[in-house]
Amino acid sequence: MATALLSVRVDSDDKRRFDAFCADAGMNVSVAVNMFIKAALRENRLPFEVKGDPFYSAANMNRLRTSIADVEAGRASLKEHELIEAD
Repeated sequence: MATALLSVRVDSDDKRRFDAFCADAGMNVSVAVNMFIKAALRENRLPFEVKGDPFYSAANMNRLRTSIADVEAGRASLKEHELIEAD
């Protein structure tokens, strides 16, 4: 089997933590990445669920920018409130 080099950029702290995780699991990063690739190819999908966070949607970001501009322009004010948590 011929091999090829795959290079990716990751946050240095994430890399350090992932190296430690892999060592704790008895493998190295190369083995973990190869497991990910094999699973993705076998299943023809990412081997985990990927979901967007609605907080970062374009509509919500625009609403936040508008709200910030309103507060900065004096058209609105910030009010304290208690966090409502679901039971």
